[in-house]
Amino acid sequence: MQVIQNTLIKRIICMIFLFSFSCFGQNTFPNKPVNLIVPFPPGGAADQPSRLISQALFNVWQQPAVVLTKPGAGGAIGAAFVANANPDGYTLLATNPSMIIVPEADRMFGRPTTFDISNFAPLALLVADPIVLVVKADSPWKTYKDFIADAKAKPGEITYGSSGAYSASHIPIEMLANAANMKLRHIPFAGGGPAILAVLGGHISTTASSPAAVVNQIKSGALRALVVTGNKRLASLPDVPTAIELGFKDAEFYLWIGLFAPAKTPPEIVQSIRQDLNKAITQDNGFIQNMQKLGATTDYRDGPAFNEFLSKDAERIKATMLKIGKVD
Repeated sequence: MQVIQNTLIKRIICMIFLFSFSCFGQNTFPNKPVNLIVPFPPGGAADQPSRLISQALFNVWQQPAVVLTKPGAGGAIGAAFVANANPDGYTLLATNPSMIIVPEADRMFGRPTTFDISNFAPLALLVADPIVLVVKADSPWKTYKDFIADAKAKPGEITYGSSGAYSASHIPIEMLANAANMKLRHIPFAGGGPAILAVLGGHISTTASSPAAVVNQIKSGALRALVVTGNKRLASLPDVPTAIELGFKDAEFYLWIGLFAPAKTPPEIVQSIRQDLNKAITQDNGFIQNMQKLGATTDYRDGPAFNEFLSKDAERIKATMLKIGKVD
């Protein structure tokens, strides 16, 4: 009888151990593919880093991080989708400053907001590219100081192109104009590419773009870079000064790409994702090297540091949008 009881006890202990191990395995994050939502069309500035980080995360998770594009409304459709997704860590967002711009624009026009930055938990900053102000190479402006002097002498006459109202090329140019106390004339285009072509064709005077989009034209002699909006010079354009070093400290802007989870995602899952992102980015898996090949400036910052970055960025962007006012 004692032998039977001991055998039963051993079997029960074994079953409890196996059940616990099974539950632990099921609860380990992630145990299925994770969807990474990009709220812009394929091939854009947010799409390429997202695909690189998805591969890096696969190396860590051994589970796919599936990049899904949900474009529309300047990034609002995809962002709202993630904000309302099940907060279990399996639906994440890769986006840019539209996270700040879109809800602020909605408030300016008295429209209901479909999402707000408070609906998300910042996971990590991946990229923070400053913007480059470019002119045609045969333009009369050899330096940014030349450009400012001419703009002040002819207020409202010098034209600049952007990819639309409150876009990542509209806002930094307005930041530069406000900081230097000059007035330029805004010409919106359907995208950043058409604005660059308009400068090359001599139809407008200037535009602003990510370094990767214009560095080849600059090096070929088709375009001239006058200034960059970061806090340090670009390695790819070492001779181009920053607005900050020229004394325009309020003209700091970055076309950044960051990852977010829905705000109500459990803290332990958020922490797990952040730790895995750290492994994916800092271990030798090619993410940083591949980003450098794209000409992008990798600027990895973990959740708390990313949150601090976002707070400062939101202040700069909101202040500029208020100065711009309502633009249809």
